[in-house]
Amino acid sequence: MKREKIIPTNNEIKMKEGDFIVSKTDAKGIITYCNEIFMEMASYNEDELLGKNHNIIRHPDMPRVAFKLAWDLISSGKEFFGFVKNMTKKGDYYWVFANITADYDENHKIIGYTSVRRKPSQNAVDTLIPMYKQMCELEKSGGMEASGKFLFDFLDDNKTTYDELVVALQGS
Repeated sequence: MKREKIIPTNNEIKMKEGDFIVSKTDAKGIITYCNEIFMEMASYNEDELLGKNHNIIRHPDMPRVAFKLAWDLISSGKEFFGFVKNMTKKGDYYWVFANITADYDENHKIIGYTSVRRKPSQNAVDTLIPMYKQMCELEKSGGMEASGKFLFDFLDDNKTTYDELVVALQGS
């Protein structure tokens, strides 16, 4: 069954201080658990989320290379931290500061992922909006390679790493 296309709105929903959105997926990104705050923020009920790909909340303003970076890190067993603009069932949006870690079986094989999201710093959001917009534009003409080059050139120009940038933005 094909999902109905959601039209993005300009209505922002803000996370509350101290709230945590938690979800778990299988190794392919299919949602196996979601907490009440996730359902509330995304405007979906549990039945609409469980069994669906986590990209059900992907906002079109997010550069695809951001998700490639996340998948590259977590599928290799590394932790991912990043800022994500998500879209609700109604088309509204909300920003999160995400942490994704791998879940392992007794043989140390990745069997899924746990994501915990909290309210991002406003400075991080304000800084990333124009960057993400430019990265999305670059993806239209040059694909993820072009937006990835933009990101890594930015990091090089600022003599920082991705992890250092994320920590600095959330701490500001």
